[in-house]
This record gives sequence, C-alpha cells and structure tokens, in this order.
Amino acid sequence: MSNFSNPHMEEPEGEKRFLPGPPWLWTWARRLIILGFVLGVVGMICLWLYFAALGRSVPSVEKLKQYEPPITSRVHAGDGTLIAEFADQHRVFVPYESMPTHVVQAFVAAEDKNFFTHHGLDYVGIARGAVNSAKNKITGSGGLQGGSTITQQVAKNMLLTRDQNLQRKAKEAIIAQRMEKEFTKEQILELYLNEIYLGYRSYGVGSAALNYFDKSLPELDLSEAAILASLAKAPSAVNPYSRPERLLARRNYVLGRMVEDGYITKEEAEEAMAKPLSTTRRLKGPEYAAATYFVQELRKDLIKNYGEDTLQQGGLSIRSTIDTRLQLAAQEALQNGLIAYDRRHGWRGPVTTLNPKDGDVLEQLKAVELPGGYGTWEAALVTSVGSNGAELTLTDGETIPMPAEEVKWAATYKPEGEKAGLQVGHVILAEFKRKEVDASRPETTQKSAKQEGDLAETADEDDIKLVPIGNATLRQVPAVDGGLVALDPHTGRILAMQGGYSFFKSSYNRVTQSKRQPGSSFKPFVYAAALERGYTPASRMLDAPFVAFDVSTNDYWRPSNYTAGRTYGMVTLRIALEKSLNLVTARVAQDIGMEAVSNLAVRMGVYEELPPYPAMSLGAGDAYLIDMARGYAGFVNGGKKITPTLLDRVQDRHGRTLFRHDERACEGCQAEEWDGQEPPQLAEIGEQVLDPIIAYQVTHMLEGVVERGTGRRALRVGKPLAGKTGTTDDYRDAVFMGFSPDLVVGVRIGFDDNRSLGEGEAGGSVAAPIFTDFMEKALEKEAAIPFRIPPGVRLVKIDARTGDLPGPGTDVIIDEAFRPGTEPGMNAFRDTSDCLSISGTCGNTGGVSSGFDPERDAGIVDEGNPLGPQAEKPADDSLDGIF
Repeated sequence: MSNFSNPHMEEPEGEKRFLPGPPWLWTWARRLIILGFVLGVVGMICLWLYFAALGRSVPSVEKLKQYEPPITSRVHAGDGTLIAEFADQHRVFVPYESMPTHVVQAFVAAEDKNFFTHHGLDYVGIARGAVNSAKNKITGSGGLQGGSTITQQVAKNMLLTRDQNLQRKAKEAIIAQRMEKEFTKEQILELYLNEIYLGYRSYGVGSAALNYFDKSLPELDLSEAAILASLAKAPSAVNPYSRPERLLARRNYVLGRMVEDGYITKEEAEEAMAKPLSTTRRLKGPEYAAATYFVQELRKDLIKNYGEDTLQQGGLSIRSTIDTRLQLAAQEALQNGLIAYDRRHGWRGPVTTLNPKDGDVLEQLKAVELPGGYGTWEAALVTSVGSNGAELTLTDGETIPMPAEEVKWAATYKPEGEKAGLQVGHVILAEFKRKEVDASRPETTQKSAKQEGDLAETADEDDIKLVPIGNATLRQVPAVDGGLVALDPHTGRILAMQGGYSFFKSSYNRVTQSKRQPGSSFKPFVYAAALERGYTPASRMLDAPFVAFDVSTNDYWRPSNYTAGRTYGMVTLRIALEKSLNLVTARVAQDIGMEAVSNLAVRMGVYEELPPYPAMSLGAGDAYLIDMARGYAGFVNGGKKITPTLLDRVQDRHGRTLFRHDERACEGCQAEEWDGQEPPQLAEIGEQVLDPIIAYQVTHMLEGVVERGTGRRALRVGKPLAGKTGTTDDYRDAVFMGFSPDLVVGVRIGFDDNRSLGEGEAGGSVAAPIFTDFMEKALEKEAAIPFRIPPGVRLVKIDARTGDLPGPGTDVIIDEAFRPGTEPGMNAFRDTSDCLSISGTCGNTGGVSSGFDPERDAGIVDEGNPLGPQAEKPADDSLDGIF
C-alpha cells in the first residue's frame, strides 16, 4: 500500500456556521425553548385543572332561573295615589319586553359595546384591564380593573362577592361563560337592568326612572336614558344632586358612544345633549307629609300581619283606605286649632339668642336647630324692635318687617330676671311668603314676566331667587297636642288620621296610642242604654244635686254640672244631652244600673271592659280616640259594630290577594253591560249590637246638640251634623265626637303630660272648632243628605220643654223620634210584647227599673245628712234659651 495520500481522500473542512455567537449559546436557547414549551403545556394543564376545580365550587347559574329579587312594597290611597313605599332595595321589576329600545342601547353602549357578539368574555377588554391593573399596583393609584362584560357584572352582582382578587375574577369568567350557554342575551339584560344599583336607593332601571324623573321606563326620553346609563359605573361619582356637571359630561359621553355604535344619529345626540338636567324628588309634598301618621300606623299593622321581611322585600301591593284630600284637611284643621289654642296662652320665648354684631351671625343663624314640626316656617333673627314693629334678618341675609300686633303678642313672654317680650338678638320662628324673581333683570321687567306667567321660561335657573314679601308672623310650635280621626261609619275604612300636630315633632299617635278620658262625649252611650231600658228622648228626669257612693274610691261621689251650682229642675233626656247636664246623666245611669251602660259600651266597641262605677257614666274611663269613633259609628249606621281598618286590600308580587277588608259577596257585579238595571245591593257590614230605632233616636238627639246645644259652632258647616262635646276634670282634655250621615270624626286635644288646658278651655271651644273646620272641607262638595231614618221610627211633634204633646202653653214644638207605642199620650195603649230592644228590656216612657221616681223623689237630701250637697241655686226653668 502506497504511503502517498490521495487528495480526494482528504478529510473535508469543518462545516461553515451561519449563527453568530458561540455554539453553546444556541444549544441552551434550544433547551430553554423546549423547556418553556413544556412548562407552558404544564401550566395550561394546571390552569385547566384549576379552572375545572374552581368551576365545581362556583354557584350554579340555575339560581338565576328562579330570580325573584327584593321588590318594593307600594302603598296607594283609596283614590289610587301612591303615598308610600317600603323597601330594603327600592326595585320595580320590568320584563325585557317592556324595556324601551333606547334604554337598552344606552346601557350596552356605555358598559359593553360588544355584548351582542361576545360569548361572555371580552378578551380585548380583559387585556386592557390587566394592563391597567398592573399600572395601578405599581403606582398604588387604584385597584384591579377587569374589563368586565355585562354578563360578568351579572355574575358578580348576583352570585359572587365584590372582592377584588384574581380568584373572584376567575369565578366570574366561568359563570359568565356558563350563563351565555343557559340564557339568551335578552334574559341576561333583563337580569342586569333589574339588578344594577344606580344610586339614590334605586335598584334597577325601573326604580331609577321613578326616583330620578318620576316617570315609568317607557316615558324616558333619550337624554334621561343616557343619564341612567351614566350612573351604572359609579353612581356616587356622578350624583345628579351633588355633582350635576360630572353627570352631564358622562351623559354626553354615553350619547357619543351610542352614535359611534350606530344606535342614534348625530343630530339626535346633539338634541339630547342640549337638554338640561332635570330631576325630581318623589313622594315629597304636603300630601305625603300629611299622611305620615297614617303610613306609620299602617306599617305597624303590616309588619304584625306579614313580617318585616315580606313588607320590605316582598313587593306587596297595598291599597289603603286613606283619602288624601281628607287627610290634608285633617292636618290643616288640627294644626290650625292647636295654633289657635297655643296663641291664646301667649308666647313662650325665642328658640335661642345670638349677637347680631357677630361677623358670622348668618352662619350661626343657619346652624340653629329648629324645634320639630316647624314645617315651612323659617328661622329669623330680631335686629330691631320698636313701637311700630320689628325687623327680622333671615338665613339668606334678606330682611322682612314684623307688624306691631305681633310684637304686642310677644310681650306675654315674661322670663324671670330678663326683659319681657321680643328683644334684639332673639332667634324666632317666622311665617311669611316668598316669591320668585329674576335677579338678572330689573324689577319692572320681572313684574311683567311674572304677570304673564312666563318667568320660569324667560329666566335661567341660576338667576331665579326667592325673596320674602309682605310681613312676617311670629310663630311657635304648639306645646299642646291632639289627634283627629275620620272614618266611614258603614265600612270602618279610616279616611284620615292625624295623630298629632306634626310627626316630626312627635311620632306618638294620639289616635291609636293615647288612652284618655272621653268626658261628656261618653254620655250618648248612657242615654242609649236608657232607651234600651224603656226611656224615650222625651222622658223627664230631675236635674238637681246628687250623691252616690262610689266603691272604686270608697267615697261618696258628688257630680255637678259644667256650670257649678246651676240646675234646671225636671228636663227631658234630649235637653239633658243637648246641655250636657251631668246630674241628669248620673241619675239615669244609677236608675238603669251602670252594668247596662258598661255592657253597651263594650258591645259597641268603645271598651274591652268598663268597670261599672258611677263616675264612668260621665266619661271617667280611659278610651282610645279610634274606639270612641268606632262607637259613634254605631249610632249613625243603624246600630252595627264596625271594625276600623287602614287597609282595603293586600296583594303579593304575583297578584294573589292576601287580605281584603270587604268580603261581601256581590251578586250581579260582573254584568257584561249595563242596560238600565238597578245597581247591586250589598249586605251591610258589621254585627248588629244596637236596635236601629234606638241608634236613630240617639242620632236625632245628637243633632240637637249641634243645633241648640254645646256643639252649636258646627252649625257653620251648613249640612246635617250630629255630635257631642266632652271636657274632662280640670280641663285636661277637650273632645268632640261628631258625624254626618256618612262620616264619623273624633277630635281630642290635651297635653301629653296631662296638665290642664286652662280655665274655660272646653270641648266646645277647643275641639269643636277643629271638627267644624275639618267638616267644612270634607263636606264642601257633598250634598246636604239628611240622616237615614230606619223603619219603625215615628216622628211626633212634641213640646220641646216638657216632652208632652203640644198644648195651649207650648212655646216651641220639635219633632221627636219614638218607637211605635211609646209616644206621649200612648200610655194606655202601651204593650211591650213587640219590644225590639236588644237588651230584651222595655219599660214605660221614663219608666225606671229601680225604686227611683223622678216625680216622687225630688232629689231632696235630709238636712240632717252631713253628706248632703251644699246649697244650690234654685232650678232655672229658662234653660239658657235653648228653646
């Protein structure tokens, strides 16, 4: 073998390398790429396992298929007016098909423009949110941002917490994707738009439309829809009341997005942008403030019957009995009456005192806490006082004069160790009027605009100013208080309830919570019991000094008439009731037995139990005003016991009736058309507890109280009325109970601490004017309907003084109501076999069941009896001109 090498057999040169750098670098790069791929695959597997495990722990979307959110319970008056709402979350559910298109589009444009195309997640949005979240974490300027879709927001709001962490975001994504498979886009939007919180207690768009604009959802215009969509992101940041500029800017942004997404044209957007922000506060105004006592009493009843959760979350539809017109009249009449009484007893002094020379006196004046119940009155600082009046400075820096008569009234304030009357520096309550003026225009121009009624149209809102006009009246919130209730005597529906001067002064309801003596307003029940025992309105009884032993006090009871020492001799029961004679009433109660009176009062619903003590006959037993009204209803409705109610009907969220006050069957009420037939006749409500004839006799006697007796002030109403005054010992309470044929009203006035109202402040002078003022408004548009006379009543003309048939010496003749066979002159023909009295006892006219004879026993007490009454004035036959 040759030692020479073959050139073709030489080893080839090393391969030429094209990658820069040392070979080992690329070797490790390849390894790292492979490792990264492997780790990525492993990571994806781990992430998949994590989401799979997390998916088993997230709430099921099946819960959303039974979506029944908390819904507002709404209270309507009898005339359909919405007067109150109860809710933990103020929500009005609106199905998707009832939602206007422009409202849906506004929210989609503002919150999730790709909503109708994505499948629950917007990956571009998620990436953008991740970047922003990283920036926030690095800079510490904010929290996590997730780029959530509407579907994700539904998942978060309804199934998850609001925690800002990655695990919650992961759960949100899982639920969103599942929701997209289980629900249509429309169903998801329905959930979203009914659940989202939009500020001002508004959950869902239906509630927000009502709370911000007092409109239903279909009534919203484009601007208002964009405003609601603007609130979705952060309601507090664009609050229309505190940050209106921000809200308008956000609204315009939403409108711009709607243009970009092709929902509206540019012209439509510009027209909407030009509209000012105009919101309203619902359930504000005098009719709502007036109904506060009624609503709070209603709320207690509803919670008692259905529970607070059902009331606050169950979406109850509540039809109440209140008549908003009568409720306003009740509030006004009671407040005016209390103010009138309070004014008779002088000014009690200023709210506080300030130094008018202080540089920040206006700020101090604004900070003064006014007493509850001040209403529309304003705080004012007295800056000067003179013989011609005073000058007041108001919280806005404006001044107003106060006339001399107000200063004179203030002189009744006489503090110990200080100057009497009104002084410079006093902070007082003042009542006056304000008018709108345009501060940007001269006086002559604004007068012209005001006369034409176009001031609001010709002036910018910022230029409108309310300035005081006329004179100011010095005011104070009355220390005295009271209550007024009005109800339908045939059904028991409470039409008005004013439990005090103002709910904001005291929430104590004096109609349903205050148990006080009714005084002489209880006397009709004594006379009704007497009529059951055989008396008639023409029966005569002695009005003379009277003594009885009262076992409740273990002492002798010596009642006297309102005018102490004055008696009238033999008088009819009618005269005794009309003049409110205590001595006659006490004698009647003793004659028939107090058990009969107590039983009747319990039967008619005035008391649950009334001890049969003599003093109870004059109204010494504490009773609720609402129960007194219930008892009086039995006189005018023909002797039936009704149940007072605040509710007509209660329905649940699905329309099922939970309660109906009137359960009477109505045959023929479902007629398809009316062809002139008579309307259906409904059965009367209530248990018969008093003979209808006796009920009418008492009503007829109470008419006389208004026509000639202690209730004469009510004659001003000019309609048929009946009633009875009441005044308790030491003038602690003043009462008037009265009625028309279809309305029973009770008024009671007194101090909560039970101190005296003052000498002469009786039912006729304190409570009766309030009753009269209320009835004037309540019956203003009603016809003068006479009281209904039941079958069997005989109206007989009699001598008004003696109760006998008219004779030659008769001065005044009246019509009196009798049961057949009890009329004057019928003694010889009287037969009690047809007695209709519920008590089952009928006797002679003026007959007695005890040994007392009004003609025989003249009420004379043996002079040797040390317990005998003091000397009295002789009997007065004039009857004070009552006839």
